Amino acid sequence: MFASIYAWENLLQAYRKAAKGKRGLPPAACFEHQIADHLLELQEELRVRVYQPGAYTHFFIHEPKRRKISAAPFRDRVVHHALCNVIEPLFEARFIPDSYANRVGKGTHRALDRLQALARAYPYVLRLDVVQHFPSLDHAVLRAVLENVISDTETLWLADRILNSGAGVLRDEYTLVSFPGDEPTAAERPRGLPIGNLTSQFWSNAYMDSLDWFVVSVLRCPAYLRYVDDFALFSRSKRELYSWKAAIIGKLTELRLTIHQESAQVMPCHVGVPWLGFIVYPTHRLLKRRNAVSFSRRLERNIDLYESGRISFAELDATVQGWINHVRYADTWGLRRQIFDSHPIRAPQKPSFEGHAVQHLKGSTKG
Repeated sequence: MFASIYAWENLLQAYRKAAKGKRGLPPAACFEHQIADHLLELQEELRVRVYQPGAYTHFFIHEPKRRKISAAPFRDRVVHHALCNVIEPLFEARFIPDSYANRVGKGTHRALDRLQALARAYPYVLRLDVVQHFPSLDHAVLRAVLENVISDTETLWLADRILNSGAGVLRDEYTLVSFPGDEPTAAERPRGLPIGNLTSQFWSNAYMDSLDWFVVSVLRCPAYLRYVDDFALFSRSKRELYSWKAAIIGKLTELRLTIHQESAQVMPCHVGVPWLGFIVYPTHRLLKRRNAVSFSRRLERNIDLYESGRISFAELDATVQGWINHVRYADTWGLRRQIFDSHPIRAPQKPSFEGHAVQHLKGSTKG
């Protein structure tokens, strides 16, 4: 297994995946400039097991909520893809169909479709989410999950190298929780997966897989889905959902995770289910207000940058099209028209472009 990770064909494919959409950026461009030399160097480091991940670059994003993002050096991202290319199929075969995050053929919009279909079929829902999900993921628990599927010691060595490189990067984002039977040294347990790593996204699914199977096999819930740390259970009985909630809290304790208790309530589906930035009703979907407000502010800033000549119209348009492609899966045509009508665009130097720019953005609302 390990030899297939550092095989030339796999490393080349890993580079292409890591560089997708980023070839114009300096890290990817520098790597590509001497790509053969860089890949041969990585290949040899992996072969003789002296590979050592580099330092992360950290920054914060504040929408939809404040999160610390940790970006690995580009060469390490190539290694992450090389590892996942080989081990991900082993885990994919074990995952339940209704786990939707970071999986081929799944994603946000399929999760929305599935949740709405279940909201039409059942009167009640219990929606849960994990407190500080990525900062809380325990390395010892994850290591046991990986060992259960991967028997190759060299592959586990590489996984350990990547896992250890991220230990502590989210320490300041974690609020210590005591679990039954904890030793006094529990606070020092390595935990946290860097938000931004491909491996973190993949390992998050592997970590939560036992919860998925607990819900569908032990609790026998026929209507369940999960997206990262957000999950929902449906039933025709409120009492059944509350009993499942208690059982899930117990199962998450084994994984050293907790839920947001205040939002973990059984509710009728007809009042709308908060899900991935939307409010999903059995008959329609609405965008959460904070999403619209956030985009409106971002659009205003980007228009200022465009009109001052600091970004191109193509860059402005890309941010608009990305948002439209996301929110068009809800009833947002009127909202989009209102936002773009209230944010006229003036071309920075050539006024004759103004009409084209405005019409282009307005036309985008019809998708």
